Amino acid sequence: MTVASLRVDDPDGQYAVVRLCSDLHLDSREFTRENGGWVLRLPETRIARLEYQLETVDHDGGSQVVLDPGNPHRAPGAFGEKSVALADDYEAPWWLEAPRVDGTRESIAVRVLGRALPIEIWSPAEGELPLLLAHDGPEYDRLASLTTYAAAVIERGDVNPFRVALLPPGDRNELYSASAHYARALCTRIVPALRSAVPVAGRPVGMGASLGGLAMLHAQRTYAGTFAALFLQSGSFFMPRYDRHEAGFPRYRRITRFVAGVLRAHDAIETVPVAMTCGAEEENVHNNRVMAAALVRQGYVAKLDEVFDLHNYTGWRDAFDPYLTWLLEDW
Repeated sequence: MTVASLRVDDPDGQYAVVRLCSDLHLDSREFTRENGGWVLRLPETRIARLEYQLETVDHDGGSQVVLDPGNPHRAPGAFGEKSVALADDYEAPWWLEAPRVDGTRESIAVRVLGRALPIEIWSPAEGELPLLLAHDGPEYDRLASLTTYAAAVIERGDVNPFRVALLPPGDRNELYSASAHYARALCTRIVPALRSAVPVAGRPVGMGASLGGLAMLHAQRTYAGTFAALFLQSGSFFMPRYDRHEAGFPRYRRITRFVAGVLRAHDAIETVPVAMTCGAEEENVHNNRVMAAALVRQGYVAKLDEVFDLHNYTGWRDAFDPYLTWLLEDW
């Protein structure tokens, strides 16, 4: 399962150079002039989808970054649309077009760290229900169809009915970077406020991607008894041996200190089930492998599944089933 090559037609020789802009690590990103166009043959990789843009350079040296004009496939993202190349055997998730249970939405506002945080809650039924609490929740819903997934797996009977709380990120680089202030606010203000707004059965399951995944693990490690389980996607578990290129990130040292503390620990105050996913070819896969092994060693029921995509919302969406379903099916 892999994307083999890309081609950009250029019969009039408009471009002097064409380069690939993507998260995929390659020795060379430059296309080769070939038969009235530009071709980039990709090495064998474990990706079924490649989100990308093109950098085109004209003969006067002017350059621009554009979508692939010859590829109609597009994917939304937090930083705008990308072109998408799909492997021949790629299949979108079944639940995107499946029957869905009806749901309702309501909003609450919680004052957190000096600002009102609006939180939308999706519910498939009334009464006391389990709660899935999602960092970057509005983005997860808009770009990865999180509540569509929830409605479909509930309708099919794979999972008992549950609510979804969509937490907006605010200043995510500050709040999601192993912040003690945010962990305290999440566990002592946000979760209790949600319990006051809707009847919640048991402890919530926390989920997040990238820094949002890191922040959920940090909160669980800091405030035992808050979460029943965690779903972590492409967690930004920065480690100097793999992530020195991230050293310019303002909270890099705070993150590496927290991660190092987790890796050094012989045990944990509390262990919960943890489902982790990460793109098999993305940069974070190395630190995710180390983190998953550390959690297992400390007694967590933790498993990392490497998926055929990179660091993007569609890749995270495609991993909801079976991996999030597995976490929720016995909830």
